Amino acid sequence: MSNTSSAIPERLSMITLGVRDVAASRAFYELLGFRAADFDSADVTFFQMNGTVLGLYGRDALAEDATVQSDGTGFRGVSLAINMDSEQEVDAALDHAVACGATLVKPAEKVFWGGYSGYFADPDGILWEIAFNPMWRNTEAGHMTLPNPATTD
Repeated sequence: MSNTSSAIPERLSMITLGVRDVAASRAFYELLGFRAADFDSADVTFFQMNGTVLGLYGRDALAEDATVQSDGTGFRGVSLAINMDSEQEVDAALDHAVACGATLVKPAEKVFWGGYSGYFADPDGILWEIAFNPMWRNTEAGHMTLPNPATTD
């Protein structure tokens, strides 16, 4: 597929989480250490996340905006991830999340793909993976980089 002006760019600008209580979720993420943008609204909160924006919006309002039902339950088929620089940083981040009110879903452990990871859930049950992948590195700015793809002749 060629890269044309009508193609969707390969970037992720914003992740919006539909939450039960915007104020309570904002407080949780602030306890994690995320800094909310200076934006005056009780209906939505935004966090600048090193190249991506995280938005918190009422679950029912977000479903209405997308014209879908808001009654989804159970596993949503998605998790968010933060890649750390070491196994020790993974452990510390999971401990911090739990101290802030997160639910530990899976303690960190060595995993089949050669890394180390664990999961916590935020107050709405949204899964966050905290991982160390020795094959992928973070830049100094904290952006995860993938190894160069193999080239074929």
